[in-house]
Amino acid sequence: MSTGALSHTDRARRWVPFALIALILVPAVAGSLRLIELSGGPHLMPANQRLTASPVPVVVHITSAISYAVLGALQFSPGFRRRHLKWHRQSGRVVVILGLTVAFSALCLTLFYPGQPGTGMLLYLFRLAFGAGMAACILRGFAVIRHGDVARHRAWMTRAYALALGAGTQVFTQGLGNAVFGTSGLTTTLMLGAGWAINLAVVEYCIRRRGRTLHRRPEPGRNGDSRTGRTTADRQEPDRQDDGGRVALMTRSPNGRTSPTAGFGSAATSTTKPSSRR
Repeated sequence: MSTGALSHTDRARRWVPFALIALILVPAVAGSLRLIELSGGPHLMPANQRLTASPVPVVVHITSAISYAVLGALQFSPGFRRRHLKWHRQSGRVVVILGLTVAFSALCLTLFYPGQPGTGMLLYLFRLAFGAGMAACILRGFAVIRHGDVARHRAWMTRAYALALGAGTQVFTQGLGNAVFGTSGLTTTLMLGAGWAINLAVVEYCIRRRGRTLHRRPEPGRNGDSRTGRTTADRQEPDRQDDGGRVALMTRSPNGRTSPTAGFGSAATSTTKPSSRR
């Protein structure tokens, strides 16, 4: 990949956090208006006795969801991570707590609140499955980063964030579904499920595409091997090691020796002893 292409990619990635926040903007505004209502303010949203009867779980869910969406979006900026690595690690712990709060409060609302009028068992199962799936992704992502596996950590945390942003995508899927198929309980259920499914499909495509790019990108110039067609992944086999919370990459060189290189979130250093010549 050329320098110009890399620069273009870096510029595009700068806008990712803003795009993610924009996606959640409508649900965030609606949730904020609901918080105003529950705190004794004017009723700016349609009345919902399911929520006003026991507002504490609702307040916890809305506040944690908005905070998770905004703070989580900043984790997807590569330049911001590199410049503020310590902040990235500390805020990442907060994101884990917020994400689990979002998932478990959503499960609480599903299990213990009366069902939404016009919906049935299918939407109930959708909410249980995706809420539990979000919690499982966060716990899995936290577990693998404890062992220094940055790639899998990113993948699992991205899946969790995609499920949390399902509310943003559902604004479009429900609008399209109501316009095409009319308003009904079944349409609402299917379009809500489509919002979660679309986010997961997009994320899985991006994760797998990134993996293929990293493992199959040929080495340019003199580092490439046009005779054998070997790629960067063939010549360099990274072994991740956990060094007190830092991740180092041990890169295998063509002569079989390994040397540490700086990986994500690390400042790997190495000392080599000069060989004595007779």
